[in-house]
Amino acid sequence: MDSHVEAVRGALPAGLLKGQTALVTGANSGIGKATAIGLGRAGANVVVNYVSDRDAAEQVVQEIASFGVRAVAHEADVSQETQVTEMVGRTVQDFGTLDILVANAGMQRDAKFTEMTLAQWQKVLDVNLTGQFLCAREAAKEFRRRGVVPEVSRAAGKIVCMSSVHQLIPWAGHVNYASSKGGVQMMMQTLAQELAPEKIRVNAVAPGAIKTPINRSAWETAEARQDLLRLIPYDRIGDPEDIAHAVVLLASDLMDYVVGTTLYVDGGMTLFPGFATGG
Repeated sequence: MDSHVEAVRGALPAGLLKGQTALVTGANSGIGKATAIGLGRAGANVVVNYVSDRDAAEQVVQEIASFGVRAVAHEADVSQETQVTEMVGRTVQDFGTLDILVANAGMQRDAKFTEMTLAQWQKVLDVNLTGQFLCAREAAKEFRRRGVVPEVSRAAGKIVCMSSVHQLIPWAGHVNYASSKGGVQMMMQTLAQELAPEKIRVNAVAPGAIKTPINRSAWETAEARQDLLRLIPYDRIGDPEDIAHAVVLLASDLMDYVVGTTLYVDGGMTLFPGFATGG
């Protein structure tokens, strides 16, 4: 593991989320895994949601438990209403309540626009957008029921939606994915507006290019890496821990006055670097 990743992991404040319970969807790999571990390191109990590969989810649970907090794995397809309702209900039953939701689960089904099937379009919208809606709705119900517990957090609950730079940057060949993330942005802002009076904070994190297994082909070879770096002014491809750090801070009382904001964690990708020399 490189020194940057170790430095980021070490920078997460221990105890920052002590006594809180977090649910992270799609948490058995990539960004979700790093986020779940980061929340656990910061003192939160964590529900590790997954839809496949239970062994990987259990490994994440074991790592989180090593910080002296509780963690469990829960299988659920976030696009299925009954499964989401059961997952949140089980979380409240097992941990007493829920304080933090990280709606991270997402997927891609790429195709050129005229070749994209309705099934490819619908599946991505179902998971990436409807899944976040269902999870946020059920979490907000629990936040409202419990209200603010001052000794735990200044907020009644925190929702962090995982978006993407492609809520802003068009992405040819990925119209379903980009549309879903554009929807996440407006959903997040609308929920934030509606729920803020109840002291429920809703925000989003929008990753840029991050080293995860799903996009390995974009950074694994020297040629691919160089092509990708042309899009990143900061001249570094992100690590999952970069996103975890952002989520932990957004979920903490250090960011209590941050409401309805998207935090772009992208090394400057949304600065449109192609125009740095005049376009």
